[in-house]
Amino acid sequence: TRHHDGFSLYDTCGLNDYDAPHSPAGRDLVAEFVEGCRAEGIVPFFYHTTIDWYEESFEKDFDAYLEYLRRSVEILCTRYGKIGGLWFDGNWALPDADWKLDELYGTIRKYQPDAIIINNTGMDHRGQLAHPEIDSVTFEQGLPKPIDRTGMKKYVAAEMCYTMNDHWGASTADYHYKSPAELIEALCHCRKVGANLLLNVGPEADGSLPEMQEAILHILGRWMDDYGVPVRDGRPAGIVGDGKNFGLRTADGRIFLFVAGLPIRGNEHVTVAGGTGGVAAFSGIFDKAKAVRWLDNGQELPFIQDPDTGMFAFRATAYDYGINRVVRVAEVVR
Repeated sequence: TRHHDGFSLYDTCGLNDYDAPHSPAGRDLVAEFVEGCRAEGIVPFFYHTTIDWYEESFEKDFDAYLEYLRRSVEILCTRYGKIGGLWFDGNWALPDADWKLDELYGTIRKYQPDAIIINNTGMDHRGQLAHPEIDSVTFEQGLPKPIDRTGMKKYVAAEMCYTMNDHWGASTADYHYKSPAELIEALCHCRKVGANLLLNVGPEADGSLPEMQEAILHILGRWMDDYGVPVRDGRPAGIVGDGKNFGLRTADGRIFLFVAGLPIRGNEHVTVAGGTGGVAAFSGIFDKAKAVRWLDNGQELPFIQDPDTGMFAFRATAYDYGINRVVRVAEVVR
């Protein structure tokens, strides 16, 4: 809705004229975004900077600037119906300043009591809970760690905010893209510790996505077609595997085991990372199992377990030639 350069994609209602209605666009782009979200059944969620390279009061009169910021957020909370939350970004630039967060967050709670409040703590303070009204901590460009929620008065979520290349916005010649495999592993690590992945895209000036970013999203979408249920619905439940392997449990008790680094079955002269598979071992599964099967093709796999100690192991078969899902998921059938 507003980035660090101070330009607002919404109608600032007279706070200044550095906004979309006063630009060649001539209209409120946030209103169009909200309309598009609601048409698809999506609850709109707003990003908003807290620093401003355009507004003079940011440098000259910080208290006046904070009131300008609060009033800007008040507009977003009152003119667009129910919103999912606000994702703030910039307090890391002035870590010792008094940002008057009680007033800012109080405004949100007044008009949008159910909104999620996030304020990115940047790369120097990943995972830090900076205010009691915060609903999710952030891990910018870094793998999240498990959250110690001891003594917290509410459930505080966590998320990893991550770029596809080295830029958050449009970039004319950034070819340093992360591979789909790296992004799948990052997503799985996030879910392993109960965090979400906020994966950034940087649209072109006309709103289209760069070809590489669109292609990567399609690949991740196909992976999610197979494993979306455990990724979205699974939660950490003390199921521990070797290396990058881990288990999640859904609210209805279903158990899913994530297995990374499987080999590919094929002729040794044409197969990279070939092999026949191996044993994937886990601890923390005390439910008596009836079967284990790959989620993507339903193949049942031999297993052994000791429900008394929670030890569990199954035969993790290799991929057929032409397939490498990076991380594969099996379901434990109880």
